[in-house]
Amino acid sequence: MSELHGHTIEFGDFTGYVTHPAGEVKGGLIVIEEIWGLVDHIKDVADRFAAQGYIVVAPDILSHAGITPEVGGELERLRESADEEERTRVQPLMREKMAPLNQPEYGAWAVGALKKVVDWLEAQPAIAGRIAVTGFCFGGTYSFALAAADDRVRAAAPFYGAPPQATEYDGFACPVRAFYGEQDERLISGLPEVEQRMSEAGVDFEATVYPGAGHAFFNDTNTHAYNADAANDAWEQVTGFLATALA
Repeated sequence: MSELHGHTIEFGDFTGYVTHPAGEVKGGLIVIEEIWGLVDHIKDVADRFAAQGYIVVAPDILSHAGITPEVGGELERLRESADEEERTRVQPLMREKMAPLNQPEYGAWAVGALKKVVDWLEAQPAIAGRIAVTGFCFGGTYSFALAAADDRVRAAAPFYGAPPQATEYDGFACPVRAFYGEQDERLISGLPEVEQRMSEAGVDFEATVYPGAGHAFFNDTNTHAYNADAANDAWEQVTGFLATALA
């Protein structure tokens, strides 16, 4: 991972990592964290997108539910540990720490928080209303949710996110490009229904499924899940999609 280039700003009851391009601004992008929180990997991804010409905000909305970067980093360390006893211990600990995320109140708060980030990006003159969202795992799910809830979002690119609720499909006003690993069984089994509902709602939706890849294939800090071929292709696809959608 390269040196981070952004800084933290306040959004009232949560913070975000903001990073700017060195040259021309092509638009604004929200990068939503994985379930581990706003760790350095997500900040690095934000910096990569900024280098493509976007003012990027990576909001920390998981700390509101108790999953700070420190907690998420420790959970990820335990899950990746070579010590079998530590790996066994992480499952009940993850269920305990992540239980608040399943509450409807949290979901409503999180979407409202993401709309505040859209507000902030919309107020940046150089962005000129060109706003998109992407995210990974937890962030993929909330990329779907934000795009369905806020018609100011002009493009959405969720990575291995859970499908939106059926009542949300009519809310999409932008094209959606979704990325999955073929071995991500739970999400792949539900993908045909997502494609059908998107089609019925008239959404411009395309899904790319990478053979041999699983969940979290884009995370180059995850030695078990990272798939370089899939990640590199997805990067080319998502940057091309954003450049076209926000032109």
